[in-house]
Amino acid sequence: MDKKVELQVLNLTRSQAEANAFAMVLGEVNGERQLPIIIGAGEAQSIALHLKGVKYPRPLTHDLFVSCLTSFSITLTEILIYRAEEGVFYSHLYLKKGEEMIKADSRTSDAVGLAIRMQCPIYIYESILEKECLVSTELNAETEEEKKNLEEETVQSLKKALAKAIENENYELASVLRDEILRRK
Repeated sequence: MDKKVELQVLNLTRSQAEANAFAMVLGEVNGERQLPIIIGAGEAQSIALHLKGVKYPRPLTHDLFVSCLTSFSITLTEILIYRAEEGVFYSHLYLKKGEEMIKADSRTSDAVGLAIRMQCPIYIYESILEKECLVSTELNAETEEEKKNLEEETVQSLKKALAKAIENENYELASVLRDEILRRK
């Protein structure tokens, strides 16, 4: 049986590959591998708003689904990305009502939207992660030098560099730049 690896949401960015789409970057918990998944604008907005703690006056679709599950005493125990085919990721929701376990098919973006709201783990099979992942390598000497020089840059120039790093899908550098910008606020 294939080992399961836990993931967490690292970032959401506009997709350079598809118009009106976003890249949701999931990262291996206690690891370096990252998994970019192309998702729609609506799902990206819902996930981003929740991660930023923004509350809407009326429930968004993921909030409505969580409310329904809660009303019927159903818990979401985990989600599992069980297949990837031609850039499309397939997920199962594992739901529990009393002693009964229910497995339901879901789009991965919706599964993640629910998982972050219900604080349940996100898993993927090791074989899929290994095949589909990007490896986040240690910062090289050049990047370390750049990191030291960040303190001399203005916030405006850091934001421009951040946009360029995201455009080039250099998520490691983007996270360093983002952290520096947040540190200055």
